[in-house]
Amino acid sequence: MIRLLAAGLLIVLPAAPLLAQPAALQAVCAKDATALCPGVKPGGGRILACFKQKSDQLSAGCRSALLQARALR
Repeated sequence: MIRLLAAGLLIVLPAAPLLAQPAALQAVCAKDATALCPGVKPGGGRILACFKQKSDQLSAGCRSALLQARALR
């Protein structure tokens, strides 16, 4: 699930070592996944696809974490 959340966003922010850890990223975006993508099962790019469709609704913390994780890849 973490790889799915971290991939696919275009804007790059400065990297934060803490957010490079999968558990930290999952914790930051868990509420977004639950609120914005109810019933979407992890795997196969489904969470990422949901986040892409609703990118304007992501919390600032989740959006930032995803962008930072992508920058570290």
